[in-house]
Amino acid sequence: MAVLVLGLILFFAPHLLREFGLRQPLKDALPSEGAYMGLYSLVCLAGLGLIIWGKSLSPFQMIWQPIYEWRSLSLMLMIPALICVVAGNAPLSYLRKILHNPMLIGILLWSLSHLWSNGDSASMLLFGSFAIFSSIKIFTLRSVVDVESKSPKFIWDIISLLVGLSLYVVIGLYHGELFGVGVSLA
Repeated sequence: MAVLVLGLILFFAPHLLREFGLRQPLKDALPSEGAYMGLYSLVCLAGLGLIIWGKSLSPFQMIWQPIYEWRSLSLMLMIPALICVVAGNAPLSYLRKILHNPMLIGILLWSLSHLWSNGDSASMLLFGSFAIFSSIKIFTLRSVVDVESKSPKFIWDIISLLVGLSLYVVIGLYHGELFGVGVSLA
């Protein structure tokens, strides 16, 4: 479990530099913006790798037993989660203009969906950490994102919807091969 915790710390620490007032001092201490971005990316990638490795190494200890009949709630929650993640990475759409941070909302929905259907300690640590992180970022970024001055395009809403639904189907079909736990979309 220690590898998972270390990975989570390395992944979240750079993402929370602004909230802790450390982003600008770190940028000023490094020779360039590129150096900052490179270091940021390397630390986050190392954290992501350790999260994946740490999750696979963690012992399976059940904390609570999810209700099998209610797993469909998790599957349904993943539809808006993936649409929001796509909308957060697309140019300005009406969805992004209304939600301001759709990617963080998608991560929150993804993590809550997985908390609902996984009762083991490693999953609760992993998905609980992402739920707390995304909630913090949604709260702290609520006044930072300026989308009011830009004009959204409806085509990006359609693209977000179609790509999000396509991702849902592909991930659903190959969830077992990708993550070791199969799901049934039927």
